[in-house]
Amino acid sequence: QVQLVESGGGLVQAGGSRRLSCAASGRTFGDYVMGWFRQAPGKEREFVAVISRNGAATHYTESVKGRFTISRGNAKNSVYLQLNSLKPEDTAVYYCAATDVYYSGFSYYSDWKRYDTWGQGTQVTVSS
Repeated sequence: QVQLVESGGGLVQAGGSRRLSCAASGRTFGDYVMGWFRQAPGKEREFVAVISRNGAATHYTESVKGRFTISRGNAKNSVYLQLNSLKPEDTAVYYCAATDVYYSGFSYYSDWKRYDTWGQGTQVTVSS
């Protein structure tokens, strides 16, 4: 099993940027498809982005396309989420998640229940 620790959250003004990191330890990081999710107060956990095991393929929820970028460095056992052009509605706790299940098609990975390992989350607050 892999363990995950997120960092990089904080307070940022609308239009600003933030880079979130998720450090993994334990099993071989390259065995895992990695996803980012977020949860705002009173709302359900929402899919943000996912990246394939080798980093060659990515998929985003529509509301963040063109603003957020997911990447990974398998040599560093880390996955990243670059947040640009932030909006107040991006305010949430951001979680990284891992699954070693391979499925053809990214729609499978947009469901938070597909992941079996989660970090503790990092808060991003965007002020208007």
